[in-house]
Amino acid sequence: MTGTGTPERIRVLIADDQPLVRRGLALILGPDPAFEVVAEADDGQRAVELAHLHRPHVVVMDIRMPVLDGVQATERIARELPECRVLALSTFDMDEYVVAALRAGASGFLPKDVSPEELSAAVRTVHTGEAAVAPRLLTRLISTYVTTPRRPQPPSSVAVPVSDLGELTPREIEVWHLLATGLDNAEIASAMGISVSTVKNYITSIFAKLSVRDRAQAVIAAYESGLVEARSANPAG
Repeated sequence: MTGTGTPERIRVLIADDQPLVRRGLALILGPDPAFEVVAEADDGQRAVELAHLHRPHVVVMDIRMPVLDGVQATERIARELPECRVLALSTFDMDEYVVAALRAGASGFLPKDVSPEELSAAVRTVHTGEAAVAPRLLTRLISTYVTTPRRPQPPSSVAVPVSDLGELTPREIEVWHLLATGLDNAEIASAMGISVSTVKNYITSIFAKLSVRDRAQAVIAAYESGLVEARSANPAG
């Protein structure tokens, strides 16, 4: 909240190497009183510099950019400015670089053909600390790419050795498995016969024990730990 009692505007940095795309994103978000576009960057290195300068709440980050690509820029921002959230953008909704960005610390991703309303909603979502990726699309992405060699390989903070799963209770492991196979909180609650609020409590504990900061990294960790294999993921879109 601000001193006048009105909600604080979400400060947004836009990073894309195409001027027309940058302008379009700014024209979508700028007029909305919920947002303040604080800067625009045309490459990943500049995005990192401007993030340090302006301290945005959310960086809308194109994945493929010159000088420093969006994956590397995301990794640096997540490490150097942990309070800043990154929303990755990709031309394609099935892209191994998207998974690399999620591994690097992005809190969500959108294909570039989304509607203005979907963009605004995703920025709000990542600002609250949630992952802005549809659960089943996230599962499809990760099951496709996380078990295969990835060209971009930033340092990963989400790999969880199987030996470390002992820190989770059996119920937490069950929730984690269902989360990783594409179920949302309501579906997990229904499957386990518990309340949605209980599911949320389990997920909070799981995130803390795995040292991950959102749903996207928790799903990646499930695949990397061997808890879930690609063939067991729900193929439904």
